[in-house]
Amino acid sequence: MKLTRRQSIALAGAAAASAALPRAAAADAHATVHEVQMLNSATEGRDRNVFEPALVRAQPGDTIRFISTDRGHNSQSNSDMLPEGAEEWKSDISEDFEITLDVDGTYGYYCTPHRGTGMVGLILVGEIDEAQYQAAKDARKQGRARQRYEDIFAQADELLASESS
Repeated sequence: MKLTRRQSIALAGAAAASAALPRAAAADAHATVHEVQMLNSATEGRDRNVFEPALVRAQPGDTIRFISTDRGHNSQSNSDMLPEGAEEWKSDISEDFEITLDVDGTYGYYCTPHRGTGMVGLILVGEIDEAQYQAAKDARKQGRARQRYEDIFAQADELLASESS
């Protein structure tokens, strides 16, 4: 049987696509979903308007699921605390939201209506570029968010130090 040029190209494309499927499936099989609750009050302590956990360690391809446990919250990326090439996000108020992060680096985020009260969080994905991490750490922060980010970055410093030892 002789194939036409068009049939040969189609056959080659199908073979290439099917060869890529096992690799894609293997990558997806290792992806993790990390759940972050959006809360009016911390489950421990007296903090109000919090993400729990406030610090997430993820790998490229992992999904972060923001759960609207208490109404009136959302998740929005902090544009000056994102790795180069990462896409910004902003979820709707009082709605669950998922984002899959594929770019290594440090991601800062906040709740739009409660940023000033310190409802902020941090996600570390894959290999952490020290310069980008430091730039996120040094980014301008206002109100209660400044203190909360200091606390979260202190936890992140400990986590990254433990990973490197």
